[in-house]
Amino acid sequence: MGSTDEAPQPKAYPEYWEADVILRDGATAHLRPISSQDKELLQELHSSQSQDSIYLRFFSYKPQLSQRELERFTTVDHTDRVCFVLILGGKMIGVGRYDRVSPRVAEVAFMISDHHQGRGIGSILLEHLAAAARENGIDRFTAEVLPENRKMLHVFVEAGYDVSRQFEDGVVMVEFDIDPTEKSLAVMAAREHRAEARSLQQLLTPTTVAVVGASVHADHAGHHAVEAILTGGYTGTLYGVGHTPYEREGLVFVSSLQEIDAAVDLAVIAVPREAVEEAVADCGRVGVRAVVVMTGGYAEDGASGAADQRRLVRIARAAGMRVVGPASLGLMNTDPDVSLNASVLPEMPRRGGLGLFSQSGAVGSMLYGAALRHGVGLSSYLSAGNRADVSGNDLMQYWEDDPGTTVCGLYLQSVGNPRKFSRIARRLSLSKPVIVAKSEVTGLRLPPGHTGRVTQAPPGALDSMFRQAGVIRAATAEELMDIAAITESQPLPASARIAVVSNALALAQLTEDTALRLGLEPVAVDGAVDTSGGAGDAHEAVLTAVRAQLTSGDVDSVVLVLMPVRGLDQRAVAAAVAQEASAADRTTVAVFTGQHGPDAVTTAVLADGHPALPCFDSPGTAMHALARVIGYTAWRSQDQGVVVDPEDFDFDAVEKFLERERRKITGDALYELGVAERNELLGHAGIRVLESVRFHDLEEGVAAAGRLGYPVALKTTDPFLRHRLDLGGVVLNIADEAQLRTAMETMKRTLAGWDVTDFEVQSMAPTGQTVVLRAAEDPLIGPVLSFGMAGDAVNLLDDWAHRVPPLTDRDITRMVRAPKAARKLFGYQGVPPVDTTGLEQLVNRVAYLKDRFPEIAFLELNPVVLSGSVLTVLSATVKIGDPGQRTDSARRAMLG
Repeated sequence: MGSTDEAPQPKAYPEYWEADVILRDGATAHLRPISSQDKELLQELHSSQSQDSIYLRFFSYKPQLSQRELERFTTVDHTDRVCFVLILGGKMIGVGRYDRVSPRVAEVAFMISDHHQGRGIGSILLEHLAAAARENGIDRFTAEVLPENRKMLHVFVEAGYDVSRQFEDGVVMVEFDIDPTEKSLAVMAAREHRAEARSLQQLLTPTTVAVVGASVHADHAGHHAVEAILTGGYTGTLYGVGHTPYEREGLVFVSSLQEIDAAVDLAVIAVPREAVEEAVADCGRVGVRAVVVMTGGYAEDGASGAADQRRLVRIARAAGMRVVGPASLGLMNTDPDVSLNASVLPEMPRRGGLGLFSQSGAVGSMLYGAALRHGVGLSSYLSAGNRADVSGNDLMQYWEDDPGTTVCGLYLQSVGNPRKFSRIARRLSLSKPVIVAKSEVTGLRLPPGHTGRVTQAPPGALDSMFRQAGVIRAATAEELMDIAAITESQPLPASARIAVVSNALALAQLTEDTALRLGLEPVAVDGAVDTSGGAGDAHEAVLTAVRAQLTSGDVDSVVLVLMPVRGLDQRAVAAAVAQEASAADRTTVAVFTGQHGPDAVTTAVLADGHPALPCFDSPGTAMHALARVIGYTAWRSQDQGVVVDPEDFDFDAVEKFLERERRKITGDALYELGVAERNELLGHAGIRVLESVRFHDLEEGVAAAGRLGYPVALKTTDPFLRHRLDLGGVVLNIADEAQLRTAMETMKRTLAGWDVTDFEVQSMAPTGQTVVLRAAEDPLIGPVLSFGMAGDAVNLLDDWAHRVPPLTDRDITRMVRAPKAARKLFGYQGVPPVDTTGLEQLVNRVAYLKDRFPEIAFLELNPVVLSGSVLTVLSATVKIGDPGQRTDSARRAMLG
């Protein structure tokens, strides 16, 4: 960019600035840059405003905008002059613009429709204007506001910015920095949460439902939907919309949506593929709030179907509707005040605390069956189908505020916006368990009908993201339900201390061994419960032993493991144990082994009465599920830490540097910074790379070594060989010129077959432990930080620790201790420990760079030498890319 006074170049229409957004009341709207074609819409908005609103915006009253004004307001360059409009139902409901008044300052102004006040429009426009302004090198907004325009003044303050005000000539002069702060990001996340939760609440608690495609034919999806809603006991009003009359008690049949006098909250679309688009458009015309599209044949059928799916969503969002599907099984809400089974699934599960989300219909059916088999009570269930709109992230936003949901379960075949998932899940996990089942290939390929990106991150990065967010990972739907059976029916255990009670010593020992292997603490093991007497005596013996452990202050969980005994009624035992466990408020699970026949107690939650008890038919299954729950409670109880801004980090200098260098990026390619540019960037971030000098001619190398001062290291510049002492790519501790010349000749001979032509010399660093730190932008996960011990530990064994920024101080401390080989940093086999304070500060700087500056697509520090309290970065690589379409930018948009 040169100097800050250099004029930015106008850009082509930034299509990636367009976004579908959720308003405060849960409706959707489309945000986009203004165009010259918007004059009529802008005039219509202006003319519909009250005299007071026009006066507050223009400081005078003008009933119409002149043609000159319309031309000026709709002509922008997307750089110095930017304007966003919000469109709902074909109408312009809000306008926000900025005009650059100096290289880094712009003036902002807004007009919000009188008919749409209170829907959060000003805040949304401000967020997107600020993001666009930062992209264009602007870091401060100003505005002139009349004192009586309190709503606009409130928007600036509500955004979380530090606003300064000055009263001049009857006008309030407002000014504030737009660089994101922890406060402004938290405010934006809170607004996003409220809007998305409200949107899903309307979807899951409708008072009026219409089944479009209701049919008398039993093999039709519309028939199944109607029957499921009616037999589920839906408390609202149900309409059936179809061509053939359908008489059924509880159903009001109409031939079109236009015949329905009431406002329809939810429409279930169960019509043939060719009729879906018109059905959705018809829903939009009559003001339906949300649709569930059960019909398939969209993105799962290839590019043409995917295009039709995108068009379907655009139609729905233009009308302010959310979309579940296509190819969705439907949704459920077991709340007695709603009792809605708007799905093709035949049976409503029992009411309980598990919120459940699935994607494709086949997996959804499997997950639903697992929930029924395990007897886990559900609060709500949603099958996203192709996940064209409503996603697991949306459900988590809703579950966080839903008092009826105590546990959150998701089966993920793909992850639409994992960085947003990580942020929401981490917050949600602090109050409710989040269980995610995913296969080993989740993220590596997309399921049929799903759009998005596949991961290129190192193996284990996605699981690391889950652990960082406190998510309980399950491998299968069955394992998800095993874990949910405990978390949904039992209090969370306060520690890993457990008691094992059994009527068989071998079973008790087996359970104890499994517990120890899983990291639990079996502090009491009673394998001698006598159940050889009569049924009554056996029953009482079991209860006495269980009661003794439940009332003990030494344990927080009790595991009852029983072998079958003639005359002992397992169901009666389970009911009595459930009562005892509830009274003691202790986590309790029961295992009934060797059962068979119709009355066998299998892996299920027994809840014939209240309270419930999770039962298993295998000690191993029970202990694995309990260990996952205890691991979660340990995560939740630990100090999560705080995000700490690194010292001596020049944010503005980094920003200006990247503005300048960004011009060298072409298309999707990454641009690798040269040594000087790399050092400049890292220097602004407080990271110093030990000086090295590249050379081709030996005499240049000798001169450079003399300037640096001996001893020096000689290296090839080949990215692979420069770290390989064993292959002759590195020679250390060269004491003088003669040794350098000899080492140079030896290296050339050794690497003759490698086509190596350039070399470098570098001052010697103190010897010590070497580590590598890498930050990359993954197509799926987003920014990923990886840390490990340099060399074979990472190159051969993949012994990495991965985290997703932003990182708290506690995240960083745990990260540098996570790799198995990291024990070398803390004293190992006589090697003295090193001070990791500098390392943790370095990790924080890299995390901050990657989190705040999306242009940095790849950054590697390799190797970094730790010697005592001295840290030396020997080599670094930085690549930058076009951040324009980063999906986790500071804009509120519906990204899944």
